[in-house]
Amino acid sequence: MSRVTKNTSHRHGDGALITAQPGTPLDVLDRSIVMLTLADAGFLVLRGFDGGLGAFSRLVRRMSERITLDPARSLHGGVAQKVDAGLGAIGLHCENGNSPFMPHLCWFFCEKAASIGSETTVCDGYRVWDALSPAARRAFLDRDIVYSRHVEAAKWKSFVYHSLQGQKRIEDITLDDLLSLADARRGTVIRPSGGGAIYYEFQVPAARETLFSDRIAFANSILGPSCNYEKPTITFADREPIPPWLIDEVVRVTASVTVDIAWRDGDVALIDNTRVMHGRRAIVDPRRTIYNALSFIRRREAPAGEG
Repeated sequence: MSRVTKNTSHRHGDGALITAQPGTPLDVLDRSIVMLTLADAGFLVLRGFDGGLGAFSRLVRRMSERITLDPARSLHGGVAQKVDAGLGAIGLHCENGNSPFMPHLCWFFCEKAASIGSETTVCDGYRVWDALSPAARRAFLDRDIVYSRHVEAAKWKSFVYHSLQGQKRIEDITLDDLLSLADARRGTVIRPSGGGAIYYEFQVPAARETLFSDRIAFANSILGPSCNYEKPTITFADREPIPPWLIDEVVRVTASVTVDIAWRDGDVALIDNTRVMHGRRAIVDPRRTIYNALSFIRRREAPAGEG
């Protein structure tokens, strides 16, 4: 008998829940099955598997082509980063979606679940796009959006150092190294700012095809946080502000299709970061301990999914 059971619905028809009998290691999970399920469901919750932070890190490495990070967070074991963005609620966003370095996959490991509340929120961009009014869809199809802000030297150099996998000492990293990493990202402008900081502008559609499908998903960081960073300016590509009526509709529609991940100790969540936005309810139990990891897969290896 299989020690792993896949439920096609996590909650309210969204996502997938994969459960295991006690003592089942994360190593039994087959990469192709996980990716096929993710392509269909948008996000997965792995529950009941045996293993801690080390097993989580090994799982991320085994399932991914390349690991990336958020340079403002502390690193654990070379892969996982502790989620430490205060106690307040966090708006829906794609991880690093306001930068040219948005990863394909966003992972979470719950070491200690909250005794009450404090859920992670998830919102499927397919469902948002289908629920938006024709006027809203047309507004986002007609024009890209642009994120712009400054980033301190220590943060962008830490990101480059990790991206280069230690090929250069952090003190030897220059702006040219960052520009090389961003060279293939359409709609990206990076220039030096004072004190070693950089200023960047990143142009991207608010709604676009996903990693696994050519179906349009509304997946972006318009409503997202700016923890540990300067708050970005967000406009349309022609520098016109996004009108209040449009933001109000996005807030209303996303709220109507957002679901919660009610964590249990040892849970792992995997999110298609190109399709599903995530956020957080306010933390009411500060003992909650969550780790995050970010990664890429080869696009040509991504299985086709109907979403």
